[in-house]
Amino acid sequence: MKHNISTIAAGCGLALFGAATLAQADVEANIGATSNYVWRGATQTDNGAAIQGGLDWAHDSGLYLGTWASNVDFGAGGETEWDLYGGYSGSFDNFGYDVGLIYYAYPRSQDANFAELALTGTYANYEVGINYTIASDVDDTGAGAEAFISGDVYYHVGASFDLTDNFSIGGTIGYYDFEDDGVANTDLSYAHYQVDLNKSAGDFGDFTFSLSKADKEANGGDDKIKVFVSWAKTF
Repeated sequence: MKHNISTIAAGCGLALFGAATLAQADVEANIGATSNYVWRGATQTDNGAAIQGGLDWAHDSGLYLGTWASNVDFGAGGETEWDLYGGYSGSFDNFGYDVGLIYYAYPRSQDANFAELALTGTYANYEVGINYTIASDVDDTGAGAEAFISGDVYYHVGASFDLTDNFSIGGTIGYYDFEDDGVANTDLSYAHYQVDLNKSAGDFGDFTFSLSKADKEANGGDDKIKVFVSWAKTF
């Protein structure tokens, strides 16, 4: 979520293509659980556990659509994050690219929704990306009126490497650059760092042990190292 610093329906995409085209597309479902939903260095569940899941549709042309949901907790009771996204991905030689749109919806907090344009490039084991907030319903005026704001940018670089016995390790460095959204004398921007150790367990899914730290308190969060474990499985 944007100022609390959290992290497309497949059916509508399927309706756009004929039966012959559908044969060239894949639909996957995923489920997961984590001891702490950490997004861009900040907890989304008040350091509590989360159950998550989604559905993805991908076409051989590179087009994809998806949806994903998780419980979140920003201190005002139970809440749900529901993401919708779509885009285009491809590659040439050893370079990969992805251009997409992501809409973060919070059904019980209509003034928290926002949308991002996401650009990602990969080469071998390395990745670099940028997410730009193109619209937000967050009220930053303090007057209780809905404000249309944009301009926040999230930069990130990462790398991952295979180890032995189905283990892999990865790292991410990110920087969230917030526009001045009317909060006087307050700089909400921050950097964060994360290391993930992953173990593939075949039919039992993937297990991940993570360490994450923001370089300062992130919009009401904390700058302590967060240690959490996660599990995910794709069908």
